[in-house]
Amino acid sequence: MTDFATRLKLVAQQPDIVNAFNRGIERETLRYTKDGQLVQTPHPKALGSALTNQYITTDFAEQLLEFITPVSRDIPTLFKQLSDIHRFAQVTMGEEGLWPMSMPCYVGDEENIQLAQYGTSNIGKMKTLYRQGLKHRYGSLMQIISGVHFNFSFPETFWDALYGPQSEDERCSSKSAAYLGVIRNYYRFGWLLPYLFGSSPALCSSFLQGRETSLPFEKTGGTLYLPYATSLRLSDLGYTNSAQSVLRIGFNSLEQYLEGLRQAIHTPSGEFARIGVKVNDEYRQLNSNVLQIENELYAPIRPKRVTQSGEKPSDALANRGIEYIEVRSLDVNPFSPIGITEEQVRFLDLFLTWAALSDSEPMDDCELSCWRENWQKVILEGRKPGLELQIGCHGEVLTLQAWAKRVFSELRLVAELMDEASGDKAYQDVCERLSTHIEQPEKTLSGQLLEQIKQSGGLGKTGRELGEHYRQYHLNHDYQYYSQQLMEEEVTRSVEEQCQIEQDDHCSFDEFLQQYFSYLNVREEQPVRAACE
Repeated sequence: MTDFATRLKLVAQQPDIVNAFNRGIERETLRYTKDGQLVQTPHPKALGSALTNQYITTDFAEQLLEFITPVSRDIPTLFKQLSDIHRFAQVTMGEEGLWPMSMPCYVGDEENIQLAQYGTSNIGKMKTLYRQGLKHRYGSLMQIISGVHFNFSFPETFWDALYGPQSEDERCSSKSAAYLGVIRNYYRFGWLLPYLFGSSPALCSSFLQGRETSLPFEKTGGTLYLPYATSLRLSDLGYTNSAQSVLRIGFNSLEQYLEGLRQAIHTPSGEFARIGVKVNDEYRQLNSNVLQIENELYAPIRPKRVTQSGEKPSDALANRGIEYIEVRSLDVNPFSPIGITEEQVRFLDLFLTWAALSDSEPMDDCELSCWRENWQKVILEGRKPGLELQIGCHGEVLTLQAWAKRVFSELRLVAELMDEASGDKAYQDVCERLSTHIEQPEKTLSGQLLEQIKQSGGLGKTGRELGEHYRQYHLNHDYQYYSQQLMEEEVTRSVEEQCQIEQDDHCSFDEFLQQYFSYLNVREEQPVRAACE
């Protein structure tokens, strides 16, 4: 019996596990005008404080909304919550729409992108300054690409089934090691997600705005596309950072990951130093290191832990271990009014459970580079017939189709287990339907979207048509979980909380930053002290 089969059998003895997965969704979307251009209005006051509203905030820009659900164990509940949040936002926005794609709508001038504002508190000003640094480092256009983040964790019964009785420290260590195993397998096989769900094979030509690219784009109207691309959002044109390519952040242990992350935070960048940190009494970025803060690390998946007040993410992980994982490689689904479907969530349940139950050997730099190359192949030409991917660093290759079929053969076993617990065939149905996309790439989201873009005459027209349809959908949507009153109460509460935060500040912004980044000085001085002893 294989290790995968052994673990699957252990989990099968706890039939309630599938009904206890913890899930949360964060969906980003641009506000746009009826003619398909980026709005020039600030974040609507009727949506409350972007700093403290627990459901609706902004990401990089005032025009880039982010909708956040609480953690839920029930998929229908999760989608009711996300739909209700969309409903409330759309009602307050009037004629403005929610852009239904990952790649931005028409942007006439990069300076039209307004940095997100979070008030006058020190933490609010720091959030805006962080974005100012991103603007100087990478430009604003890259930062308004939208995505969907999926937060996921297994219930304690899952770990009970795999590990049996454990002390608190043992369980913390086991969970962290297991989640890192999931992350390694995500790098190995996660290219399936952009293949199946990538939804950005094309972009508006305004997105380049004079930037050079070696990609062999074809053109239809004002739209540029690659014929076999799946997710340009994940390509070098999107969420990448060339300065981070030199980083060696491993996932073989929590200690290795944290050491690599902390090293990146402490590593000076000559390129970013030329920007300056504070020039003529005006801040340009938080610091000139490769990463200003931990959140600047671009990764398709991250280990996470809910932080306590004043605690940094890496400290939370170091203190209490990995609590959940954040899948960050999902494009906005243009065929869903809320950017994601229940089918996608069920597939993620399947895939992440399979990744946890499968063997996940340690990964060296060579293997990690190999898997990153596979991702890039799938991102740029994933629907190309006969596309070959590497198997590790040993020169072996396998077609995407052959490899995907191998994975799906085991995903079906996980689906059967999950459906036994639920008493239906929901997971098996998802597995069977998506498996047909392996040999029929035109069925994938990128295949469908590119065909629609070609038929309609461009990305802009397709986006406007879908966006208007969804605007009407949200306006006609009846609340299913929340209520208008509850959402308005959250608006009021968030504004009051922001005011309180601003009143509680008792130091200058300079002092606040000096205190916040004091760990940089401590870390940098340690080798000097050692050398002086």
